[in-house]
Amino acid sequence: MSGQKEERAFQKYADMLDLPHHVSAVHPPMSMADRAAQFAPFSALTGYGAAVKERARLTKGRPQLDEGEMERINRSLLWLKEHLLGEPEVAVTYFLPDQRKEGGAYMKADGKVRKLSEEKLVMADGKEILVEDLLEIELK
Repeated sequence: MSGQKEERAFQKYADMLDLPHHVSAVHPPMSMADRAAQFAPFSALTGYGAAVKERARLTKGRPQLDEGEMERINRSLLWLKEHLLGEPEVAVTYFLPDQRKEGGAYMKADGKVRKLSEEKLVMADGKEILVEDLLEIELK
């Protein structure tokens, strides 16, 4: 039965099969990329997935150092300042504030110290660590 319906539909439009393809004199032909874009999926909530992912990303709070921990860091910084010409090697733990939300991450860096100022510690590999973000300095 289905074959008979198809045959009738074919006969209904048989007179159009041999007609030339119409090309508009007014509108230029659409590129294949533009034609494909018509059928691209539409996302009504553009950026929503990224916002949910960002919200779910965990950060840690900035730790509050006690007097003893700050004193140890200050002693280590003084020692580093005195021995800077010998390029002392250290392992430091520091807090890296997050650029997008409150909090941050605890980071570690190993290597030789190239520069030391009141504001920052500069490692030989160029990494700059703010003194106020230092949590621990291990002299090697």
